[in-house]
Amino acid sequence: MKPRVFHSKFRIKAPLILVGLLLFCLSLSSTLFAQETGEPETSKPETDYPLLPKNPKKATILSAILPGAGQVYNGKSWKVPIIYGGLITNVYFINFNDRRYQIFKESLANFDNDLPNDFPSLNRDGLVRNVNYWRRNRDLCYLVLAGIYALNIVDANVDAHLSGFDVSDDIALKFEPHFESFSSNNRSVGLSVKIYF
Repeated sequence: MKPRVFHSKFRIKAPLILVGLLLFCLSLSSTLFAQETGEPETSKPETDYPLLPKNPKKATILSAILPGAGQVYNGKSWKVPIIYGGLITNVYFINFNDRRYQIFKESLANFDNDLPNDFPSLNRDGLVRNVNYWRRNRDLCYLVLAGIYALNIVDANVDAHLSGFDVSDDIALKFEPHFESFSSNNRSVGLSVKIYF
């Protein structure tokens, strides 16, 4: 059995695939939001959402270009640290899992070539299990990174759509303590939920 030789160009392949997918999604979104060419219509309003204070298309495009920009546009800038905290944490775990994967992959290649490896107590099956485990974790982290990016875009779009939603002071939900006496010896204490319209 001839050992497999891994080159450094394979380490770069997964992030390049992710960048390619993100660029594809970005180009797809720009074609979806592009204006149609043809005869100009004078009766069409300038925006598709004239009654909303914030334009959902603009918020979506801003978040697709720079994560968090749509949230700042919508006036929800407190969400930006959460988004970047999730992205940075996920990038850390991608790096951690990839380092462990590379260590076990190199040890497996050394084991196949009868060279000393970093894990002398593990047999070939143990090394293969660890290689598969750390690769699977790294790939899962790439999917989570794409999910955080997509959730950022969806959140900006939904916030822009709900920017015209009226929440008046007349509507309220309150939690209050509740005391009730059934008899002189039997009392109950609880929590009541009151909805005011």
